[in-house]
Amino acid sequence: MRIDVHAHYFTKEYLDLLDEMGGVEPTTRPGRRSLWPSPSADLEARFAAMDRASIDVEILSVSGVAPYFMEERKAIAGARLINDTYAELARAYPGRFCAYAALPLPHIDASLAELARAMDTLGAVGATVSTSVFGKGLGDPQFDPLWEELDRRNAVLFVHPAGLACHSPEIRQSDLQWVLGAPVEDALCALQLIQAGIPVRFPKMRVIIPHLGGVLPFIIHRLHELAPRFVEGAQNLSVRDAVRSFWYDTVNGLGSALSLAREVFGAERLVFGTDYPFWRDEAHQWAATYVETSGLPADELEQIFSGNAESLFAGRIPQLRPRPA
Repeated sequence: MRIDVHAHYFTKEYLDLLDEMGGVEPTTRPGRRSLWPSPSADLEARFAAMDRASIDVEILSVSGVAPYFMEERKAIAGARLINDTYAELARAYPGRFCAYAALPLPHIDASLAELARAMDTLGAVGATVSTSVFGKGLGDPQFDPLWEELDRRNAVLFVHPAGLACHSPEIRQSDLQWVLGAPVEDALCALQLIQAGIPVRFPKMRVIIPHLGGVLPFIIHRLHELAPRFVEGAQNLSVRDAVRSFWYDTVNGLGSALSLAREVFGAERLVFGTDYPFWRDEAHQWAATYVETSGLPADELEQIFSGNAESLFAGRIPQLRPRPA
């Protein structure tokens, strides 16, 4: 059994709506729309890729094209459209797709209402948010009511880079916002959540940080030793323990990086992901193969491919469809 916690899906209709309402720049970047053919063509290629990689189910999210607008009605319209799309897809292909609810941020009351609709009526298995929303990190008190509700529900929060290059002109001018900026955004978000005490204050909310935590595993000793410089009351905090409050998906592609992440976070905190369709064809297959060939023990591979996700989502994933022989 394999559960892909990091896969993306949206339609031309959704992208067109965002563009009509003045949506974020990545929706119109040349080349991005080519990833989203007709629904039938997308599903044909997607199912073939899933079967090649022995993936039973994808948990879908919106990636860097979240429905965030300062005008509330626009944000609500975008969130409702994509959440309805996910629900229709899950109904049409039971056991193959689930989804995280997209939220109409920065509008908290509207986001709480859409979270309830998506999870209670549409079957969403959790929620997804970008690493920042209009310049505010997820540790900002503005978002506390969302975390409180997810905590009450024992629900999963899947975080994804915003693709804003950490507001660095140099990164953006070099067109490195996804290559370099994204993994830095991942680590920055995790550290901001720790700074705000989110894992302590909302311990039943399960947060997934993508891309093996970005740069986190590689600078963990530095973070641990310098904790007093960025965390108030750090004498009572072990950064090494704090980062184990989250889960991390395997979207990376390097066995040695996976081994380091396992050393830093623990195998029980790793979940399988592919980043489809941004990783396609051989790259998508490698997302699974590199985990298989990483040299980790068989029991830990089972945890990563399915066991940890099954525990995380606590029965919210419907009965999985038997994989073709």
